Amino acid sequence: VQLQASGGGLVQAGGSLRLSCVASGRTFNAYSMGWFRQAPGTEREFVAAITKSGSLTMTAGSVKGRFTISRDNAKNTVYLQMNSLRPEDTAIYYCATSSIWSRQDNRYDYWGQGTLVTVSS
Repeated sequence: VQLQASGGGLVQAGGSLRLSCVASGRTFNAYSMGWFRQAPGTEREFVAAITKSGSLTMTAGSVKGRFTISRDNAKNTVYLQMNSLRPEDTAIYYCATSSIWSRQDNRYDYWGQGTLVTVSS
């Protein structure tokens, strides 16, 4: 299974980015997908997750109302739309796949390589 994340970059506070994660090697629509992030010197934290059909989503309180997770099963792709970005959103963002819709990272078995998001003040 391979997960390829992209879309990170440098953006000013208040700006937007859309991350993408393309999956291969697994039946994409049979698995839930999640986004996590890790800032320097901190532990990895949950950002958002979506069920295999896309009918249910959940987001962390710190990004609720600003970030939206979605998926296109025809394209084997999960997205993270990030609006109203803040400097504290600066981190490496990882996509991951799981058989369980969860906010716990130990429930996810395959991980992408990460994409760096830097938000300047």
